[in-house]
Amino acid sequence: MLRADLDLTTLHAAAVDLARSMRGEPDVLRFVERLSPHLQAMIPHDGLLFIPADNTQSPTVPDVQQVGLMSRLTLPLRGIVGPIGRLAIAKLAPDAHMEAHLPAGRRVAEVLGPVVEHIILLQKERDRSRRMAALSEVSRIVAASLDVGNIFEQLGRMVRGVLDFDLMIVHPVGPHGTLERSTLLVGDAPADTQPEYRFEDYSFGARLIAKEVVRLGDGDRELDPSFPGDRTALERGMRSLIVAPLVFGATIGGVLAFAKREPDCFDEGDTELVSGIASHVVVALHHQRLAEEQKRLAAAEECNRGLEHRVERLRGALVERHGFHSIVDRAAAFREALDQAALVAAQDTTVLLTGESGTGKELVARAVHYASRRAEGPFVAVNCAALPETLVESELFGHERGAFTGADRLKRGRFELGAGGTLFLDEIGDLTPSVQGKLLRVLQERQFERVGGTTSLQADVRLITATNRDLEHLVAAGTFPADLYYRLAVFGIHLPALREREGDILVLAEHFLQTLGERMGRRLSRLSDQARQLLLTHTWPGNIRELQNAIERALIAADGHVISPAHLGLGGHGVLTAGLPSAPQSASASVPTIQPLAEVEKQAVVDALRRAKGNKARAAALLGLSRGAFYRRLERFRLLA
Repeated sequence: MLRADLDLTTLHAAAVDLARSMRGEPDVLRFVERLSPHLQAMIPHDGLLFIPADNTQSPTVPDVQQVGLMSRLTLPLRGIVGPIGRLAIAKLAPDAHMEAHLPAGRRVAEVLGPVVEHIILLQKERDRSRRMAALSEVSRIVAASLDVGNIFEQLGRMVRGVLDFDLMIVHPVGPHGTLERSTLLVGDAPADTQPEYRFEDYSFGARLIAKEVVRLGDGDRELDPSFPGDRTALERGMRSLIVAPLVFGATIGGVLAFAKREPDCFDEGDTELVSGIASHVVVALHHQRLAEEQKRLAAAEECNRGLEHRVERLRGALVERHGFHSIVDRAAAFREALDQAALVAAQDTTVLLTGESGTGKELVARAVHYASRRAEGPFVAVNCAALPETLVESELFGHERGAFTGADRLKRGRFELGAGGTLFLDEIGDLTPSVQGKLLRVLQERQFERVGGTTSLQADVRLITATNRDLEHLVAAGTFPADLYYRLAVFGIHLPALREREGDILVLAEHFLQTLGERMGRRLSRLSDQARQLLLTHTWPGNIRELQNAIERALIAADGHVISPAHLGLGGHGVLTAGLPSAPQSASASVPTIQPLAEVEKQAVVDALRRAKGNKARAAALLGLSRGAFYRRLERFRLLA
């Protein structure tokens, strides 16, 4: 065997041994450094350097160069799959490597090429394994919190162990399609002040839209300053870049970017790593959005539950306040009327309530509504007698814009406002003939039009009407349409006058005494025996409304807690005029004189001040009022000095 072949065999054996010794921690640079003594016998040298292959075209033949006083022999190395780099052999002497070294160099390159390739592949696999292990750690970190902002700094520290960077940042895509400023940032930048660019503002934006991970080795060469986004990156001095799109299904929801101020800092393995990190960030952001949406839904559900609970409480309060059980009904005549109302409540039948004014017709109408299937709908009450004749039709049926002078906007009438509920028309006997005709059509066809309109609207209401007039007599006299009357009086209920409900008078009086006393701060007030007797003997032409007003007057006028007949202001027992001498009653004084409520209240305040000798605190105490309430009355009646 020739000497050169022996040296080559020895070199190959040494190279293989070195490669095997590095299997746990392969490092091509360290391999070349340790190989140097074994190569001295074939090619004397002072230094060896391995130059990895890059994207530029590598030399394919050995090259001898003279660089000052140094001679350098560069040997291209090829592996099984292609060029892997060059081995530079340097000697600190001129012309140390002559043409005679080239054949030996070629043989050395042929022997070392596959060995170096193997070490490079092992090194890449080791680095890839470390990166994959890092991805597992990324997964663990992002799973630790549903708020990415809380773990982004920790994520950056972990990634920096396998990927050196100066800046790591997430730019979400905003609602207008721009890459928004981000708070997810790790690096030496104090805050994200970058303008909000679109993908089209980057030279590589189309690649991102195509869901491609972009890697730039040198921004100075590869970025185009004519694009605003590229120009900003160059101004920040970023030369190495990896930008990965954050893909949410079929949508690009943002980008994850890593940047370095030095060129050629990232390789293909780093691109693979960043792609994996981006996938985990997408999952984390998606979970965060789901968690935020869940919080919003939970808050909305909690709000809905609160509203539903409040609605139920209010509905219960309404039913409790307006239900049949809340109506005082000890008198047999009134009990019979309520039984009839309860009987018809469950149906949508039209009801006509008759009786004198103040007998509680609206109270019964509300009770019918809240006991019906329409209880969750509105209860709309209209006093037909209180509406101007020119506006009755507009109030009931609504009007279109421009229907008449002053109709500057569309108005919905009571039939529309009461949709799904009950419409209560009080004093139905006072409607004008034109409105009577339209109301008859609504009852017949369940349809109506707004004033000035041509579109027919559905009348989805349950109609309850009331009157204190004798409609049958009006029909006989020809002043009320018979067909309308029979449409309204499908189910008639007559409410007896209070004088016909003797058993209810004192019960109602006590009820008003309690409710009004609570409101007026006179909880301890009570009726004297004489006052009770007067309530039973009075004829009550104003019915329940008159009784309520009498109790309210008495609470104001009474000096102490006991209400006497004089405080009630009923026939023959007018309210005592506080502070004034009582004039003898004449024979003609049998007609009761009832003072206005405001005047009675003012006289009570004046009398309290007189008895308290001007002491306002004591006067307030005499009336059972707080100081604030008493001073408000002084201001209202202009009694302040």
